[in-house]
Amino acid sequence: MSLKFRLLLTGLLVPWLLMLLLAATTLSLHRSHHAEQIQARLEQALDLLTPLLNDADNADQREAMAGRLLALDEVRALGIIDVQGEMLLQMGRLRSPPTAPRDEHRHLDQQGAEWRLQAPLSGAEPSWLVVDVDASPLLLDHYRQIGLTALLLAFAFLVLGGLTFDAYRRLHPPLSAVDDALSRLARNESPPDLPPSPGELAGLTERVNALSEHLVQGRLETQRQIEQATAELEESMETIEVQNIELDISHRRSVEANRVKSEFLANMSHEIRTPLNGIIGFCRLLDRSRLEPRQREWLEHVQRASGSLLMLVNDVLDFSKLEAGHLELEHMPLDMVVLVDEVLGLQAPLAHQKELQLLGLVYDDVPSVLNGDPMRIQQVLTNLVHNAVKFTRQGEVVVRVMMEQADPGSVTLRISVTDTGIGLSAERQRLLFRAYQQTEPSHAREFGGTGLGLTICRQLVEQMGGEIDVESVPGQGTTFSFTLQMEGNEATERPPELCLDGQTVLIEEPHPATRRALRHLFTRWGARPVDAAAPAPQNGPPALLVASLPHTPLTADEVGIWQRRLAELACPALLLVNANPLDLPSLPLPHGGEVLAKPVARATLTAAVAKVLGQRECPSAADQATAAPRPLRLLAVDDTESNRLLLRELIAGPGVEVSLAASGEEALALAREHPFDMVLMDIRMPGMDGVETTRALRRLGGRWRDTPVVAVTAHVLEEERRRLLESGLNDVLVKPVDTDQLRNALHRHLGLSLPAAEAAPSPSPATVPDDDGELPTVDLELGTRLAGGKASLARELLERLAAGLEESEAALRHALAEGNDEALLDGIHALNGACRYCGAPRLGLIAESLETRLRTRGRETVTPLMDDLFAAMADLRAWARPETQASDS
Repeated sequence: MSLKFRLLLTGLLVPWLLMLLLAATTLSLHRSHHAEQIQARLEQALDLLTPLLNDADNADQREAMAGRLLALDEVRALGIIDVQGEMLLQMGRLRSPPTAPRDEHRHLDQQGAEWRLQAPLSGAEPSWLVVDVDASPLLLDHYRQIGLTALLLAFAFLVLGGLTFDAYRRLHPPLSAVDDALSRLARNESPPDLPPSPGELAGLTERVNALSEHLVQGRLETQRQIEQATAELEESMETIEVQNIELDISHRRSVEANRVKSEFLANMSHEIRTPLNGIIGFCRLLDRSRLEPRQREWLEHVQRASGSLLMLVNDVLDFSKLEAGHLELEHMPLDMVVLVDEVLGLQAPLAHQKELQLLGLVYDDVPSVLNGDPMRIQQVLTNLVHNAVKFTRQGEVVVRVMMEQADPGSVTLRISVTDTGIGLSAERQRLLFRAYQQTEPSHAREFGGTGLGLTICRQLVEQMGGEIDVESVPGQGTTFSFTLQMEGNEATERPPELCLDGQTVLIEEPHPATRRALRHLFTRWGARPVDAAAPAPQNGPPALLVASLPHTPLTADEVGIWQRRLAELACPALLLVNANPLDLPSLPLPHGGEVLAKPVARATLTAAVAKVLGQRECPSAADQATAAPRPLRLLAVDDTESNRLLLRELIAGPGVEVSLAASGEEALALAREHPFDMVLMDIRMPGMDGVETTRALRRLGGRWRDTPVVAVTAHVLEEERRRLLESGLNDVLVKPVDTDQLRNALHRHLGLSLPAAEAAPSPSPATVPDDDGELPTVDLELGTRLAGGKASLARELLERLAAGLEESEAALRHALAEGNDEALLDGIHALNGACRYCGAPRLGLIAESLETRLRTRGRETVTPLMDDLFAAMADLRAWARPETQASDS
């Protein structure tokens, strides 16, 4: 609302409206008062004349008396009427005939300016006086008052309007100036000083001028403070920039130092592992030769020490990779039963020394096929189980794998390792997963280790999306448990491996946990397990005895007791011994059976039970629904014919077809024509090597994207193994591949369980020793063992190897003459791979040594040994000549 409107409202409209209301009220009161005066005069005149009219004797007197009323200015006519309304006397002209009187009271009817007064008269005959009154003078006077009042109101309106305009004219300029000054101040501008204003506005302009001056001074002070703060901030920014440069330089130095450390660790681990792998390889070759018991014991110590050192180097390298965030996880199918059995098998020798019970329990609801990183899971489990065995003096170590949560397409497993060892205090548990920390300072001397194992386990588990924790009571034992989220289908529950159709199985196992596990397993296989303390079966002797020997070695009395016990039971027996396979007792089993070393792998126990009871694997639902299931097709790719033949002999069986390919190109052509369920791929081949062939197979699309490809190579370092896995291969097997390795690989990738190979009769010693006591040129016993127990195949492989030596020697000499290191490595690698499956230990050792030296130290270190290689090749050819002549004749 503007100032002008406010002034008009308060100074003009409101006063004038009040004056108009007052004038209207006054005019109304004035007219009412005038009318009352007229009515009073009439009433007074009637009061005076009515008695005279009542006393008049004749009409003339009445007319004379009534004439006095006509003297009044307001009276225009009058008349006297009787009860019937008849006119008795009339003076003047009445406006209308009078009506009959209503009652005996006076009545005044007002109709504008025309009034009629009716009053009763007393006398001999009742009569009434009717008077017409002219009130027009009253109306004219009222109009005159209205006109006068309107003139006065108009004059007042003009006066008030003038006063209001004058007030607006005096107030508007200074207020506009104040408004403009305040607007400028709001826009952070400096307005000019306001001129003095009259009256009450003088204080306002002074205060506005003071406010403007104060704001100007405040702005100047603020500007000064901002300039000062800016200067200080610039100085601080310069200091911070210098510090940032120093921090950046320090960060770069730290990153460079970390990189140098990582490179140093990687290089050192590589430099250490290279000769260490050579030592391990030579130990394996020596293990395949004839050794005295004491020499074999020394060799086992060397192998254990080398394995421990290799594990330590791997831990340091893994910790370095985890710190740098360079560790990549694999994603491939795995079976938790096989994985747990492998871990327990690796830790069994130490547990046997301490007479500990090792047991793996994989619950039935755990899917048989999961997707994850088996190598890293095995690494975590191996570390936890090794620690449990190391810190447990007596009792047991139990590994449990159970389902914790199942979601569509994924499952969460909880894996725990429980021991009855020394336990941990609450304070030690808090420090347990820190790097280079051990539970007690003396443990490093007593038990060994670097304190990195649990740190690596925690980081690996967290990288795989799980959590690891520990529960322990000092003196009672420890439980390490961790969770793993893996791809898998909850519905794929592990099917029973055997169908025993209610056969009775007698179980004599003193260890409670193992006894419960055996009872559950045989119950799941459809058998009826009974304990030794239970009453004798009603339906005759049991079909199978599963007994655990209390200790080894057995005394003569104990051997006699067991012999009588086994003879009394007319059933085969499976004897479980908590000892090394080499220390198993040689008890006669009159009704058949087998002696097995604890911990017994589930696949081994299945094969043993199927063998002694003549049972076959329990058919799955898919097998029952399909009348003639498609046989599994495997492809073996190797450029050496003897290797291809041996792989086929080791794998081929009912329901398994093996195709052979001599090169990557041939394998690719076969893959385009037929689908295969798995490929065994040699890596180093002429033309397309194994990696290139695998990539070409993957590019075929379809089912080839997921078909397992397993590398089978004669020489592989740890870095080479990882490179192969990163190149698309699913697994790596090192030659010589035995039946157990193939069985595990087929079960891990295809769920296929090969039947256990029957022990072949030992061949007659046909070993050709050297005069100088070195490894023999030919060891047919070793060759038969490598050929899966087939003596004829062992001879055939040796003859094929000897037949190709002349061509191999020519290629090697040509590569030496040309200085072609790549061709030389190809030739030595092919020779090494061929020797892995043959009973030629001397040639195999030299080829292994040459390949290791050529890969790690160059051709200069190989040249001095080439003469030994050619001599060993000549000796093998010399052995083969009479063999070939005998076979021809």
